[in-house]
Amino acid sequence: MGLALAIDLDVAEAGIVLLNEVRPATYIGSGKVEEIAGLVKSLDAGIVVVDCALSPVQQRNLERAWNAKVLDRTGLILEIFGRRAHTKEGALQVEHAHLTYQKSRLVRSWTHLERQRGGFGFLGGPGETQIETDRRLIEERLARIEVELEKVKKRRKLHRDSRARVPYPIAALVGYTNAGKSTLFNRMTRARVLEADMLFATLDPTLRAVTLPGGMKIILSDTVGFISELPTMLVAAFRATLEEVIEADVILHVRDVSHEDTEAQSRDVADVLSALGVDPEDEHRLIEVWNKIDRLDADGRTRLQNLAERRPAHQRPLLVSAATGEGVDALIAAIETRLALRRVVLDLLVDPADGAGVSWLHRHTEVMGQSLDEDGRFAMTVRVEPGKANAVRAKFEVHSSRP
Repeated sequence: MGLALAIDLDVAEAGIVLLNEVRPATYIGSGKVEEIAGLVKSLDAGIVVVDCALSPVQQRNLERAWNAKVLDRTGLILEIFGRRAHTKEGALQVEHAHLTYQKSRLVRSWTHLERQRGGFGFLGGPGETQIETDRRLIEERLARIEVELEKVKKRRKLHRDSRARVPYPIAALVGYTNAGKSTLFNRMTRARVLEADMLFATLDPTLRAVTLPGGMKIILSDTVGFISELPTMLVAAFRATLEEVIEADVILHVRDVSHEDTEAQSRDVADVLSALGVDPEDEHRLIEVWNKIDRLDADGRTRLQNLAERRPAHQRPLLVSAATGEGVDALIAAIETRLALRRVVLDLLVDPADGAGVSWLHRHTEVMGQSLDEDGRFAMTVRVEPGKANAVRAKFEVHSSRP
């Protein structure tokens, strides 16, 4: 029902239908179809939302039986995404997913899907059916959108490549929709990203630079929220956006621990991460963030704290409240510690006349210390990503190195 409310539908009635088996024609049994038909008529309902994936034939048959528009779970999520997409990129991704969905829904439901006459005069051939025409138009539009999305993908890669030339690691926020990612993002960056108690409030990714207490600069990324049974076409359409997660150095899995289904939501997020090729058990990249502790009573907090402390130190979740700021400083410190563990520390000796080299180090590494040695050379201690360490070693005299 949360999905229906997220798009401002007036829910007149909600219920659960028990199934012994899925019926190929209508998904549910004929008796239940008739019962719901009577309910739709008495309530004068215009839309019936079914929380499952319907085949095109099932959707058509139910619409005929109920004399109302029928939306399955995928269709409803697409409607929500269509309303939330504000940028050109977001709109393209949603339109691509929507057209892919619509292409499979081209069934003979309307009178305009009759055979058209082909050729000229009276001797023309049978021509193509309206269904084929619609499918061809959809495929042509999909092809154009895919070209645009490929440009988006290349543009995002250029941005990532440019960031890779600067020593700014990426920390990406992921989590179930409405887990509080955008509120946490705003708290950590002092940004003004839309935060609301609604599903899919954020579709378009937002990136901001954050300076950690130790001086390290990172890029924090807020991403689209996940949901159970997220349609495959949406995962595919938003892959250009979600590549920020794939490339991230640290992934913050934000959970709403005040929600009664928090464990199920956590498993759904793990499933989507796996679909993206990210290991949800990667203890080197993943930090679990238990958000909304301000909504718990004292007993609830104590229980969660005990659960967290039973885990190994490197897998221990952090309890925070993005709304009040409680625990956020500890989270930022954990991010800094996790990133530092991945980096290599190099002690360098640099000729003081090499101003360009010193400048290069400040641009491409994290300079932790700098002093003059007995020979008048700069003794510089820098911290760098493992992949960039060889470039530093090739340019400068390395006195010592350590992980």
